[in-house]
Amino acid sequence: MNYNTVYVGMDVHKESFTLCSCKYEDEKASHYQRTPASYKNVLRYLAFLRTIYGEDTRFVCGYEAGCLGYSLYHQLENFNVECVILAPTTMLEQRSKRRIKTDKRDAEIIARSLAQHNYSPVHIPTETDNQTKEFIRMRDDHKAELKKIKQQILSFCLRQGYQYDGSGNWTAKHVKWLRSLKPAGLYKEILDEYLLTYTILTDKLNRLDQRIEELASKEEYKESVSKLTCFLGIKTHTALSVIVEVGDFQRFVSARKFAGYLGLVPGQHSSGDDRNGLGITKAGNTHVRRLLVESAQSYTRGKIGYKSRVLRSRQAGNSPQVINYADRANERLRRRYYKMVLKDGKKYNIAKTAIARELACFIWGMMTDNIY
Repeated sequence: MNYNTVYVGMDVHKESFTLCSCKYEDEKASHYQRTPASYKNVLRYLAFLRTIYGEDTRFVCGYEAGCLGYSLYHQLENFNVECVILAPTTMLEQRSKRRIKTDKRDAEIIARSLAQHNYSPVHIPTETDNQTKEFIRMRDDHKAELKKIKQQILSFCLRQGYQYDGSGNWTAKHVKWLRSLKPAGLYKEILDEYLLTYTILTDKLNRLDQRIEELASKEEYKESVSKLTCFLGIKTHTALSVIVEVGDFQRFVSARKFAGYLGLVPGQHSSGDDRNGLGITKAGNTHVRRLLVESAQSYTRGKIGYKSRVLRSRQAGNSPQVINYADRANERLRRRYYKMVLKDGKKYNIAKTAIARELACFIWGMMTDNIY
């Protein structure tokens, strides 16, 4: 143990940082300081600590994953300052369980977690992965806006007494019907503005999806994306999202650890001989968890063992071992879903979440070459 190491806990917010220091043998943190939100103030704080602990002191700074992302980490690393981003759900003490919460206490918990090594660090993605991740999330924000404008158009038509009697909404026929409506007065202008926004967002999404296809064809992503799209329900967008969000799959020692990282494992509350199972933990990466739950819906329909023409085309070009592994996973997950729902009487959402967990395990196996 290096007793000449000082751990600096940083509770960071948009407008301010709360800093404190702690050594391994200390019971409490010390030298609390609140500063405006700037990495320069962190450097000044470290210079102040050197006058107390000595010039040869090693400093390890840390803050929780949150609104600042990786910006503060990279700013400190550029000045050769050791920095760690802590995963909030793995820390020594869960802040949500305390009745008194202050920035000062939060900074002390971070410092003590660093000193006692009671935490798991957040994976720092490469610059390319981070840029790609931000691009995909930007695309998803536009997708959410398109969904919202669709709901607004349907609500407007319902309020005006227009009801579509076709087979489904937002088909080519449905959009043609919307454009043919002739509301009176200002209502026509309102509908036209809604439809203009819908058209702009639809065209933009098509352009962004095409750009994502181009990003996925890059050398660093091409092979991994091709492997993941061998699974049912995983196309280019989902595959690339999983790859850039997770980064290094080798950092998970087992498939269960990877599923736990996504928050897809069930929780448990035990006391004595009483063991109560809970729902999934929902810890870790929310974005990837949502994508896999959506992908799991593909296993809720279709014939066991059936491969569509689209799936066969996505699998083309991969090795026989990869295709065989994906086929076994697809067959097992579809069979398991039908068993849970039709035979065991499980609720739809529970069964779908269980399939998402197993799909995560198969993805870990695919990306770590544990396919035999």
